[in-house]
Amino acid sequence: MPFRIAVLVSGEGSNLQALIDDLRDSEIEIAGVVSSREGARGLERAEAAGIETAVFSLADEPDRAKRDDALAGWLDEHEVDLVVLAGFMELLTPGFIRRFAGRIVNVHPALLPAFPGLGAIDQAIDHGVKVAGVTVHFVDEGVDSGPILLQEAFELPYHRDISAIHQHFHDVEHRLLPRAVRLIAAGRVSLDPDNPRLVRVDGDG
Repeated sequence: MPFRIAVLVSGEGSNLQALIDDLRDSEIEIAGVVSSREGARGLERAEAAGIETAVFSLADEPDRAKRDDALAGWLDEHEVDLVVLAGFMELLTPGFIRRFAGRIVNVHPALLPAFPGLGAIDQAIDHGVKVAGVTVHFVDEGVDSGPILLQEAFELPYHRDISAIHQHFHDVEHRLLPRAVRLIAAGRVSLDPDNPRLVRVDGDG
């Protein structure tokens, strides 16, 4: 049986495309792509790859708990092993997160716990940081506060081309997120029983 993931998107879907490209010949199957809004470019990317799609929008169901319960049911029907947030720009309800506890990961363009939430890249630039980075973490009920799985740091230049900096963040995301999914699918990731904030990656450094 392949390891089955679902990818949740809200917009462009470039991280989804990185997953599609990286996992194409692997034992990992993208079982479905879900968008939080109609017309997201990520849906087009999924359909072009022959992946089933669905939309669970607050515009259609403004009760977030009911929306998330319907989304969870769809994921269960598709026998998803892992939920991957790839540019999903909404908070999920605690009930949803508990239902998939330890099986949701997110990619965030910052070295958490620095700069959680929206606009992380611009926050880092505005603060004049010398070193920035990307984090893949498990999702808990807080905002970008779950246990950290992978991080990659890089220096930011003094003379800053904003568009080039944004692109570099995205390039790192596109590399780090598929790597994290592969590690989880291979059974190489576990939480430290003595400290659940610490994530152990077997054979990885």
